[in-house]
Amino acid sequence: MKTEVKSTCCYCGVGCGVLIQAEGERIVGVRGDPEHPSNRGRLCTKGATLNLTTDPSYRLHYPERRSERGQGTTRTSWGEALDEAAERFAATIRQHGPDSVAFYISGQLMTEDYYVFNKLAKGLIGTNNIDTNSRLCMSSAVAGYKQTLGVDAPPCSYEDILLANVIFIAGANPAVAHPIIFRYIEDARAANPDLKIIVADPRRSESAEIADLHLPIKPGTDIALFNGMLHVLIGDHLVDDEFISSHTTGFAEQAEIVERYTPEAVAEVCGVPAQDIVQAARWFGQNGAALSIYCQGLNQSAHGTHNNAAIIHLHLATGQIGKPGAGPFSLTGQPNAMGGREVGGLSNLLSAHRDLANPQHRSEVASLWGVQSVPDKPGKSAIDLFSALKSGEVKAVWIACTNPAQSLPNQAAVREALQAAEYVVLQEAYANTDTAAYADLLLPATGWGEKHGTVTNSERRITHVNSAVPAPGEARHDWEIAVDFARRLGARLGVDASRLFPYADAETIFNEHRESTRGRDLDITGLSYKRLDADGPQQWPYPQGATYGKGRLYEDGVFPTGDGKARFVPVRHLATADIPDAEYPISLLSGRMRDQWHGMSRTGTVPRLFNLEDEPVLAMHPCDMRHRGLSSGDLVRVANNRGESIVRVEERPGLKKGRAWMPMHWGSQFMNTPGVNAVACDATDPYSKQPELKHAAVQIEKIDLPYPLAVVRRCANQSEALALLQATRHALARYPYATVGLYGRKSPLVVLRAATAEALDDTAIGALDTLFGIDGSDGAIVYVDSKRRVAKKAVAEGGRLLAVRLCGETQAVTWLRQAMAEDELDASLIRFALAPLGKPPVGVAPRNIICKCADVTDVQIRQEMADGADMPKLQEKLRCGTFCGSCVPEIRRMVAEYAPTEAAAA
Repeated sequence: MKTEVKSTCCYCGVGCGVLIQAEGERIVGVRGDPEHPSNRGRLCTKGATLNLTTDPSYRLHYPERRSERGQGTTRTSWGEALDEAAERFAATIRQHGPDSVAFYISGQLMTEDYYVFNKLAKGLIGTNNIDTNSRLCMSSAVAGYKQTLGVDAPPCSYEDILLANVIFIAGANPAVAHPIIFRYIEDARAANPDLKIIVADPRRSESAEIADLHLPIKPGTDIALFNGMLHVLIGDHLVDDEFISSHTTGFAEQAEIVERYTPEAVAEVCGVPAQDIVQAARWFGQNGAALSIYCQGLNQSAHGTHNNAAIIHLHLATGQIGKPGAGPFSLTGQPNAMGGREVGGLSNLLSAHRDLANPQHRSEVASLWGVQSVPDKPGKSAIDLFSALKSGEVKAVWIACTNPAQSLPNQAAVREALQAAEYVVLQEAYANTDTAAYADLLLPATGWGEKHGTVTNSERRITHVNSAVPAPGEARHDWEIAVDFARRLGARLGVDASRLFPYADAETIFNEHRESTRGRDLDITGLSYKRLDADGPQQWPYPQGATYGKGRLYEDGVFPTGDGKARFVPVRHLATADIPDAEYPISLLSGRMRDQWHGMSRTGTVPRLFNLEDEPVLAMHPCDMRHRGLSSGDLVRVANNRGESIVRVEERPGLKKGRAWMPMHWGSQFMNTPGVNAVACDATDPYSKQPELKHAAVQIEKIDLPYPLAVVRRCANQSEALALLQATRHALARYPYATVGLYGRKSPLVVLRAATAEALDDTAIGALDTLFGIDGSDGAIVYVDSKRRVAKKAVAEGGRLLAVRLCGETQAVTWLRQAMAEDELDASLIRFALAPLGKPPVGVAPRNIICKCADVTDVQIRQEMADGADMPKLQEKLRCGTFCGSCVPEIRRMVAEYAPTEAAAA
């Protein structure tokens, strides 16, 4: 019997509602929840394939312990595992003090999980050494809101996107990183042809394609741009003097600063035309409701807090805040980074937006928790925490639901820190993350579809998440693990932790968290699980007695500051932390791919999510490539004084000379280096402590590895593909350059690409064949050209091409992977797999995937139209255009073009 359970997507901060379809103990499908107000049934390609990520192959099923680093793990019981952890933490605390231990947690936890960890560290142990991977993405937004508006509270709602007359996208690429937000923007453009869209981004991103004005500023010059726009607004008398006088302070000082930021001066700093700066400012100030949307491009900077403050200044100066369609809207990176901020998950915060530095706030939390005090010494933020692990100041670390051995900058230093740590606990759903290799103790946690609790999205909307299926093996909820550990640790420290942690379920934790918000800016005392289930997701604040949440903040012009006024913060342009020079002349930008998420521990298990990008690629400007003697497809070394990575390079549009771009997702699970984070900058913002992950100065040079090799292996099912993928990962270190990934639609494929300085000998080729299970001669076709050092092998099984191994010449990989995934090569055409120069047979042509969410190609759509399908029938049969909707214009174009063709033929 099938059931359908309401939940949310576990990827970005849009917070899309999903309906999980379960049958017994298996998740068999997923669809967008048409009743959820954040997405109204829409899903992006990642959300639409969530049901395909539930294969248990990579899951951590049982507690495991490692007796020695570099050795394997052995299964243990929960009791033994948590007793060991409690003993180790207690002994460390007794010998070295509470600050000798630390916790590093995640914006993908439930709010209830976050709350318990925060109480465990600050209430039981007495250390503020608890930080979160939200430090890497949202801490500058937190600090920026607090410095200007008084508290960490995005004042807008998704509804405001539809009401805006100007949308200013800065340091964000919602078309890729927040696709459902981008659908709102497209809807707004369709409803209002006069809508002006401005995009400030060093790269001409996918979002910039919809812009009326693209400002390709130099990396790290955001403050100069915003100050230049404020200069124009003041000079053109486009500021709201009454709002500034009545509702803000500090304007005169910032106005004096921006006098020097003339359009001409800013054009020199930012590298964009002065007239474009003027145009952007005038559109912002003249067109009415102005909405800013921003994300990691502003946050991940050594001056990210002031980046945020400077863009908020534009709204304060024009009075464009607290009004329909207006306001500074920071998009959240992770699904529950906002929930973590609400409960004080960062090392400098306490529950309900309280500040650790405030004695009254510490006293309030201590009273609520029933402890004598909360420590006043600031805790270690993420970068400092791992530095302290390396130095030995912090001895033991508990990591939950995050993967620092892939996601933090300067990976060499991070991995050295993990190796140096005396004790590492990893609480994780997946067993194969890069961080798992450094863990002394691995604890299995529940994942998407199994969790329950609450999450808060970018527009402050809280959703009650329900479990659809039980957890695999002995996996437990994150809050349960933390509570069990806390009770055992308390007993060893002489504290009755059962009094501090009396929770029998997640709802009890929520109720305590709810009480901590009473009278605060994010008051949710009017909410309960019952209310959320009955009325659906709600926005905060939602105080006791309310009948609905507040969708738009500061409508009355009163801000949560001492005098009720928002603040202008004196901000000036500061140089980026990594300044390109003669040694490292290229500005390397990093960003997201649409179909992958973070370190790919979840999305990296779905073959179809590799169909758009199935290997790490560095994008460069053609002039920079010519200067280095590079052509698309060449291998390059990307390096600076922090590390290096070898990747394939391609000429791609959208980049200015001196800039390169690479996705941040690829790490050691898919290549033989840590990827872009090997060279990423770990300089931090002085206020938010957020590192400058978005930009690094690097040198890029051609690397001579003239002997390429590739293997494409078809698998019977996803589980078989994942097992082979995991086995292949261990072989990546054999080659100077190597990547491995998935691909496929009907049939899942594993694809290995590598290159060496010398041709492989027979032994090495044999080992490669053995790894991929094609070392026998049955059904094999072999082609060898000793003079050219080419060795190829194709293996068929039941008339179908099972695998191809190519050494010395690999051009055929592109068309072969598609043909094998579609089973397009019958027995008579298999010989083409070994053809010189990799030419495909006639009839095997490239196809385009039109609907990425439903994985529908142009060929499939044309076939259905030939059978008489119109737009509604295409959507009904193929499901194309029924998820996020981004492909609907292209499908309509195909239908419109097909109809006249048919009429003419008739």
